[in-house]
Amino acid sequence: MLKVQNASFSYLENTPVLKDISFEIPQGTHVSIIGESGCGKSTLLKLLYGLHDLNAGEIFWKDEQILGPAYHLVPGFEHMKYVAQDFDLMPYTTVAENIGTYLSNFYPEEKQQRIHELLEMVEMTAFADVKAKLLSGGQQQRVALAKALAREPEVLLLDEPFSHIDNFRKNALRRNLFSYLKKENITCIVATHDRTDALSFADSTIVLQQGKLIAQNDSKDLYQNPPNKYIASLFGEVNELPARLFPEIDASTETILIYPHQLKISGTSDFKVTVQQSYFKGSHYLVLAKYEGKLVFFESLEGLEVGVLTGLEVIKT
Repeated sequence: MLKVQNASFSYLENTPVLKDISFEIPQGTHVSIIGESGCGKSTLLKLLYGLHDLNAGEIFWKDEQILGPAYHLVPGFEHMKYVAQDFDLMPYTTVAENIGTYLSNFYPEEKQQRIHELLEMVEMTAFADVKAKLLSGGQQQRVALAKALAREPEVLLLDEPFSHIDNFRKNALRRNLFSYLKKENITCIVATHDRTDALSFADSTIVLQQGKLIAQNDSKDLYQNPPNKYIASLFGEVNELPARLFPEIDASTETILIYPHQLKISGTSDFKVTVQQSYFKGSHYLVLAKYEGKLVFFESLEGLEVGVLTGLEVIKT
């Protein structure tokens, strides 16, 4: 169990970055941390790893307190691995040598076998003998992930782990990585801007806003029942519309949050919008429209002409 109790931190005096953060994460759980840029996601990962000293509060992994550089000559918690956005690779050594950095040379056969397994996981086998400095950003990111897993940490901390990787490799890598972590019961905490990380692979999601933890819940529940527009918008476009437009929805507030895919074109609806633009998304169009001067997003199988007046209704589920 990872326990964070009333943690606060600031880089500059009187300028808090994180304020009174508390949460618990059971072993083997995958958690995403989401929030706008500058909300403290990366800083929180560094605190969990012991790279900074808390101004207040405590952090524990199991029964061991995680302390910062004021208490350790070499910062970092031994049972964790942290993959930062700068990758931390040795540029003049090969991919295989980077991955094997923390593996013992007393068992050369086991070491080579482990390196080979990790190269296959991140699809970098063909680059085993290539120096790290010659790799693209996405390739370096994959090597950094493999290096972090070499000695199977109890906790893996990932800061935007797929940001440099092209989509067709990203999807396979995510499946391989998170399946492996689940199989090995490795706790994983991911700071991310990508909703796929949160919705497809995280058991729960933590939401930060201006240094405060404002929500923590099952990822699916948080998406389907966002408590406010800020949280909903972190998963993509969202509409905040008057509840009176949708009498079929039992709403206790004056406005309701509706995702674009929850709206469909209706010839009988009294809720009329004026089309402003259609954006092709492959399987559908994302249509931008206006209602009483307010932007409205909805999905359509066909692109709509600018200026067209169309009715919308909520898709019943």
